[in-house]
Amino acid sequence: MNANETWRAPRIWRFLLALSPYLVAPLCRLRVSGEVPEVLRGGPVILAANHVSPFDPAVLVAACHRAGMTPRIMATGGVFRAPLVGAVMRRCGHIRVDRGTARAADALADAAKALGEGSMVLVYPEGRIGLDPWMWPERGKTGVARMAQAAGAPVLPVAQWGTHAVIPYAAPKGLGRAVLRALLRRPVVHVRFGTPVDLSAVTGTPGARAMRATRLIMAGIDETLAPLRADEMRTPRVVDTSRPRDLSRVRPR
Repeated sequence: MNANETWRAPRIWRFLLALSPYLVAPLCRLRVSGEVPEVLRGGPVILAANHVSPFDPAVLVAACHRAGMTPRIMATGGVFRAPLVGAVMRRCGHIRVDRGTARAADALADAAKALGEGSMVLVYPEGRIGLDPWMWPERGKTGVARMAQAAGAPVLPVAQWGTHAVIPYAAPKGLGRAVLRALLRRPVVHVRFGTPVDLSAVTGTPGARAMRATRLIMAGIDETLAPLRADEMRTPRVVDTSRPRDLSRVRPR
């Protein structure tokens, strides 16, 4: 693909996107809110989301399909190494992140290239399922800010809430019991698209800009999430007891 060509989602990815709402519907009632500015719908744009459950990617894909968007997902290298799933991820054009290896930096270059092709890139700035005991977004990694700087792409915060009531942190441990419970109860899961994060006033050295931009991005996700859990701001009604308690990356709120 030439630099001036726009990326077009492979047929297999368009099929899976169309299928995604039917896959999540038996397990939850998906509610999607917020407006994605028309100017961002054609890309490039970074969708920066909070991460609360292994079920998040399926729900976000279904929400993006409902909103008429076709994202490329940044996912851990372990997913790409899986025999069947990895082949599908590569065919769909998603972006591999090999955390903790010498190839980890390649993901930023691959994401910047994807954004240069006009893609929407979906990423979790926290870099893991959050372990904040109150389940608010943790301190983010600087990768999203660096991607935005490198590609000149806007960042759109996305918040999701309720996926922890479907699939617990410890999955696949206890997965069967969790799926059965979700099938019976079909908890409500929310996804909300927020307001683009304004990074125009961020100044300083590249490292300082990345850190300041990261704080703004995480604050944007936090603000997008707050209306979804207005009646459970302190402690979630559904507590995922399989989630370890880790205060090391808790953000001040």
